Amino acid sequence: MKHNIQVARILAAATVLGLGLLIAAQATASTVSADAIAERLKPSGELCLQGMDCGGVAAPVVAGPKSAEEVYNGLCTSCHDTGAAGAPKRGDAAAWAPRIAQGMATLYDHSLNGIRGMPAKGGNPSLSDDEVKSAVDYIVEASR
Repeated sequence: MKHNIQVARILAAATVLGLGLLIAAQATASTVSADAIAERLKPSGELCLQGMDCGGVAAPVVAGPKSAEEVYNGLCTSCHDTGAAGAPKRGDAAAWAPRIAQGMATLYDHSLNGIRGMPAKGGNPSLSDDEVKSAVDYIVEASR
């Protein structure tokens, strides 16, 4: 009998504690406004795509293909000016002579599809084949 009284007291205490927690949670929830919840859930940024109006400033529109110099300066220079990953330096006729001797078709193929440490299109798949080929022409012209 004494055991049943102790169990009943424990159950009663747990029930009171549970009800207290429930009431406290409801009181807290009622003080949080819908605006505060919306503020916490709003996105941290917005995506602005080409041609979209993004808060009064339109995303830049690319004005056609990049020039050979733009492609080279924006991508190729990191390896072909420094010799990184064994890349022949632009302007180094001795390093380029055996490559140029293979023919432009081979140089284009290597630049478009990658070779050794050089990834396809120098690692920028958004470049067109013509943009990559023009950059190859630019490098070869400076390296004869």
